[in-house]
Amino acid sequence: MTFLELAEEVLKTAKEPLTYKQIWESAESQKFIQQLGSKGQTPEHTLRVSMSGDIREKENSKFIIVSRKPTIFWLKEREKELANITISTQTTQPAAKTIFHERDLHPLLVKFLFESEEFDLYCKTIYHENSKKGEKGKDKWNYPDIVGIHFPFDDYKKETLDLLKNLNKQSCKIYSFELKKSITWADIKEYYFQAVSNSSWANEGYLVVFENIDKEILSELVRLNASFGIGIIQLETDILNSEVILPARQRNLDMQTLDMLIEKNKNFKDFIDDVNKDIKVNDKFRIAKDRYDKIFNNAELKKHIEDKKISK
Repeated sequence: MTFLELAEEVLKTAKEPLTYKQIWESAESQKFIQQLGSKGQTPEHTLRVSMSGDIREKENSKFIIVSRKPTIFWLKEREKELANITISTQTTQPAAKTIFHERDLHPLLVKFLFESEEFDLYCKTIYHENSKKGEKGKDKWNYPDIVGIHFPFDDYKKETLDLLKNLNKQSCKIYSFELKKSITWADIKEYYFQAVSNSSWANEGYLVVFENIDKEILSELVRLNASFGIGIIQLETDILNSEVILPARQRNLDMQTLDMLIEKNKNFKDFIDDVNKDIKVNDKFRIAKDRYDKIFNNAELKKHIEDKKISK
């Protein structure tokens, strides 16, 4: 049984149109969910996306949306019955959910990227709104949310670092991160190719997602990762549980794009200036930490999460 077939079975006997949550609860009580081929990590969400997508994309969809706020669904074949139904859910408002912004998640990601042995980065938020204004749409998807630099000071002995410097070679790596609160079938392609576009210049590019990623969506991300090389990070409020789900493909820096970003965005220019200064100093104890995003200690991060009411 698919999610759409489950919804159809529930709505065949429903006395009134239902929200996706009510459909799922009814399916549980009728034991339809035991017949699902694959539930995923967020089945209620998958149910909603499946029904909304079916209505949006198919002229012959079996479902219709009767009302919004909340969105309630019904079967098209039972549409005539609506004239005799009092829809109690139409005036029922969903429980208020605290809204936090994507940028509220930046301190979580910055701390993870600094403390993770896999990255060990100093990061900087790029404020898109500070970029020079061009023709509408011209600079869309040029700038990532966060950029990061890995300095090699702990990777090699001093003599090896000196040799790399004398050979005009550096083992620094620059990273690009596009951060999203959640990802669904409705926006997976947009978000992924936004990350592809705004990380084309970097050694590695990642799409970072806060809400748990559905297994079916993850399967699609695996396919996209194989073709385009953008990595995936699952971000958690408990930083220790954050993880790289899919690694990024390593690339050479695109100097032409770097030059364009430096010219158009002051935050990006400042980041590259600071990186250049810190590389010249060649000493991990003299990195200009105050020029990068602040790395919260555990108490500060906990307070930030509580103040911004960040939760899944």
